[in-house]
Amino acid sequence: MAKCTNKVGIVGKYRIRYGASFQKMHAKYNCSFCDKTKMKRRDMGFWHCGSCMKTVAGGG
Repeated sequence: MAKCTNKVGIVGKYRIRYGASFQKMHAKYNCSFCDKTKMKRRDMGFWHCGSCMKTVAGGG
């Protein structure tokens, strides 16, 4: 039987719970305006800072 986890990594065995994109999505990032670690993903492509209440669209 062929191994089905070569291209998808850990997601093939444990589903989406431990994947890299899931961890990046739920991690907190530094805000480019106030430089605090409060930036969280609000929606697809929208990031919100809990400190200065700024919302940024897009990645990077």
